Amino acid sequence: MVADSDSNIAWHRVQLKRNRAELKALETARFTMGEIATSKRNGQTLKATAELKRKIAQSERVIADHDKRTRRPLTTDLQSLSSGSWSHWDAYTNQQQRKTGPRSPGRG
Repeated sequence: MVADSDSNIAWHRVQLKRNRAELKALETARFTMGEIATSKRNGQTLKATAELKRKIAQSERVIADHDKRTRRPLTTDLQSLSSGSWSHWDAYTNQQQRKTGPRSPGRG
């Protein structure tokens, strides 16, 4: 996995992995050991499962929003690439130009 420069996104990626593993363990335990439908523990398990699913969805939304804003398109066909706007993908160059001023066309 690529390291994230944004610590908030890195935190969400770790939480997503941890919560998915915890949800899997809860659901696996529920089916392998079984639960009585009216037990108090069943209600707690359902609450924990719902909470984990909510946290997973939240982290997925944050990560997806970040990826939409920062990643380049994965398609390589000419029509898809030519129809998109590339102005916002050039953040590094724009940032460098603000620091040093615009480059003249003759200089490399």
